[in-house]
Amino acid sequence: MFSRWFGKKSENKTKTPEIMGLYLGGSFQIEPLKLRMLEPQLMIEKAASTHIIQAVGQVNLDTGGKILRFYTDDDAFLQVILDGGDTENHITDVKLWYFYTTTTIGNEQQWKSLIKDGVSKRLYQLDDNSFTRVWDAVGEESPPVAMTEHTYEEDGDVSETDQFVMLYERQLEDDQVEALLVSAEEKLINGNFDRCLVVSTGFNLTQGDITING
Repeated sequence: MFSRWFGKKSENKTKTPEIMGLYLGGSFQIEPLKLRMLEPQLMIEKAASTHIIQAVGQVNLDTGGKILRFYTDDDAFLQVILDGGDTENHITDVKLWYFYTTTTIGNEQQWKSLIKDGVSKRLYQLDDNSFTRVWDAVGEESPPVAMTEHTYEEDGDVSETDQFVMLYERQLEDDQVEALLVSAEEKLINGNFDRCLVVSTGFNLTQGDITING
C-alpha cells in the first residue's frame, strides 16, 4: 500500500511534521476498550491497538488550517486537523482511518468521469451501508475538495500527491459516527499520471484515547 500511496520520491531532507508527541518512526496506542466497544459497529475489522508510524503526510488548507496524517504499519493513518496554529490547542479533529479499497484509474476519460460524478454524491453506498455527504456546497453541486499532500518517509524522501476528496458519515449507536473518505488521487511519475481511487473508513478519537509509546 505504501509504495502505491506515495509514488515518486525526491531526495529533499526536511524536518517532518509532529504533533501530540506523534512523529515519524514513533508509535502510539489507541485505548483498547474504545476499540472493543466501537469495532462491532464499524466496517473496520481487527483494528490494531498499537501502531508504528512509517510515514507522515501534511496538507496545507486554503483556510489556513492544516491536515497531518501519520501512516502506520496496520494499513491505517491517524489524521489530525489543526485550525489557526500548529499547537495542540489548535486541534479541531482527530480520526483513525483504515484503507478500504484502492482502485487504479486506467485512462483520462475514466479520471474525468470519476472527478465529475464518482467522488461526490449525496449518498455513498459501501457494501450494505449508506453514508451521507458532509461537505455540501451552497448550490446544487458539491464538487470534491482539492488538496495536495506532501508525504515524508523515514529515509528522508518526500512525495507529492494531488487529491480530490469528499467526506461522508453514517450514524452509529450512542451518538457515534463512522466516517468515509473518498479520494481521487494523482501523482506525476516519469512524465505520466498515476491515478487511483482510495476509499477509507474511520472513526473519531479524542487526545485522551491516544497514548504515545515513544
